[in-house]
Amino acid sequence: MRRVQFIEFHEQPWFPSSLRDGVTDALQFGFHLIKAYASIAPRLQSALDLTRSRSVVDLCSGGGGPWFDLSQKLQGDPSGLHIWLTDKYPNLGALQNVRAASGNHITFYPGPVEAMNVPDELTGFRTLFTSFHHFAPAEARAILQNAVDAGESIGIFEIARRAPSTIGLVFAFALLLSLCTPWIRPFRWSRLFWTYLIPIIPLVLLFDGVVSCLRTYRPQELRELVEKLTANEYQWESGEDSTGYTPVTYLIGQRRDAHQFDASTSSL
Repeated sequence: MRRVQFIEFHEQPWFPSSLRDGVTDALQFGFHLIKAYASIAPRLQSALDLTRSRSVVDLCSGGGGPWFDLSQKLQGDPSGLHIWLTDKYPNLGALQNVRAASGNHITFYPGPVEAMNVPDELTGFRTLFTSFHHFAPAEARAILQNAVDAGESIGIFEIARRAPSTIGLVFAFALLLSLCTPWIRPFRWSRLFWTYLIPIIPLVLLFDGVVSCLRTYRPQELRELVEKLTANEYQWESGEDSTGYTPVTYLIGQRRDAHQFDASTSSL
C-alpha cells in the first residue's frame, strides 16, 4: 500500500475553528480513553535520560496530546519535567484544561507554532504524536532539519498505520467517539449538534482517520527522510513498538554526544 498525500479537513486553514476544536477534543478524549501511547513511555524515558533534558516541546498538540498520561508514567517527579504544548491552530480551551489538570507543569504556547520553524525560545526535546503524517516528504524533512539546526533531540510517534486492519479500527474508533460525545469535556451543546443532528464531526473523524492511515510513513520511509538531512552528528532510531495494544511507529533522533555521555557515565 503506497503512501498518498491527501488533505485532512481539520488541518485546513478554511476549516471552522469551532469544528476543528470539536474534532481535536474528540481525538484527545479517545486517545486518553485507550491510552494509545502508554507503551512508548520507557522509550521516551530513555531518550530524555540520554539528553538530560527536563523540558519537552510537543508540536502539533491538537487538544493536548498524550503528555498528561505519559508524564505520570515517567520515572521520577513528573512536576520536574516541563512540557510545552504547541499547535499551528491551538485549541486554547482544551490546552488550558490540560494545564490546570497537570498542576501547571504542562503549559502551552498561546500563539501558532509551525513545526518547521519552532520559535527559538521553545527549547527542549521535541515530540510529535499522530501528526507527522500531515506533512509531505519535503515538509517532514524540514521539521527534522529544524530540530537538528537547533541542536534539539526529536521523537516522532504514530499509531496510524498503512494497514487494512488499522483502517478498519478507524471506523470503530469514530463510532466510539460519537457514542461518547456527551462525556467529552468541557461539555458543549454545539458538539452534540454537530455530532448527532448534523454529523460533521463524526464524518470528519472518519474521513481524516482513514486519510491519516494512508499518509503515515513506515519505518523505512522515515529512515529515507533522515538520510537526506544535514545531520552527521545525530543518531537516529526507527521502528515499530508492538508492546502495547496498538503498534506505534517511531523515529527518535539524538545528538551523538548524548549517547557518548551515556556510555561514559555507565562505565563508571
